[in-house]
Amino acid sequence: MLLGLTTASAATVCFGFGAVFQARGARSAPRADRVRAGLLAALVRSWQFILGTLLDIAGFALSIVALRTLPLFLAQAVTNSSLAVTAVAAVWLLGARLRRGDLAGILAVVAGLTLLALGSGQEGRDHADPSFHWALLATTAVMVLATVVLVRRQGDAAAAGLGLLAGVGFGVTSLAVRVLDASGPVSVLTDPAAYALAVGGLGGYLAYALALQRGTVTAATAAGTVTETFGPALVGVLALGDAARPGFEWCALTGFAVAVGGTFVLSRFGELEGESAELSARHRDAGAEPSVRPGSPDGSAMRR
Repeated sequence: MLLGLTTASAATVCFGFGAVFQARGARSAPRADRVRAGLLAALVRSWQFILGTLLDIAGFALSIVALRTLPLFLAQAVTNSSLAVTAVAAVWLLGARLRRGDLAGILAVVAGLTLLALGSGQEGRDHADPSFHWALLATTAVMVLATVVLVRRQGDAAAAGLGLLAGVGFGVTSLAVRVLDASGPVSVLTDPAAYALAVGGLGGYLAYALALQRGTVTAATAAGTVTETFGPALVGVLALGDAARPGFEWCALTGFAVAVGGTFVLSRFGELEGESAELSARHRDAGAEPSVRPGSPDGSAMRR
């Protein structure tokens, strides 16, 4: 468990600082009404944006180790608490100001993760029946279809719905990492979980970017955080045998709820990550008229 906690904590730091560096790099790029090659070149030339991207990649690699060695309810709670790191880093690097609610959220995350670590037992199985692997892939297909339908709507309700779908995609990615048969190249290529991992990750990223174009960052990030954390945790307990330490179930449950609640409070800091996501979405939709995201003074927006 020590290895898993160490890698999960390191991944959290990478994700938290990566969001801030990506935000700084993207903000330094020249603004344009339409996405041009010059904007992409400016991002590539920004060492801050590159560093943020590399930190995201490192965080994902570290999170794989955590997902394979920790109960999902612990791994997800730790890595999704990166918004607490983002909040602290934003104060240091972006001059952001923490409100009382932000401070309460950070303290809740720290206290909740401490209780959760104390109450967690050994991880369950790292394998599942073939039907489970196919179910993951089917879930991503439903998620993508629902995104196509919901993308026609606007407002915070649509943003929350798309954020929820993004959380489903990212949650499926976590489950796929846990059960993926990585015994060899052939096993990976023939495992439906490998394709669920890819579709869930890319589809979740797209759904989150679209959510940011339709409503506030808080609506999109909060919905995604809750879904991405609770979904895999519940599946891990019910289907993969994850469990708390005997007699410490109350400790693990309380810690999980407090940590997720703290992350929910800090969801406004998803704006730093959100700005990168919307840029990516605009790159894909080059030539389309830009939309102004509510809640952003200058209409800029950039996302994990």
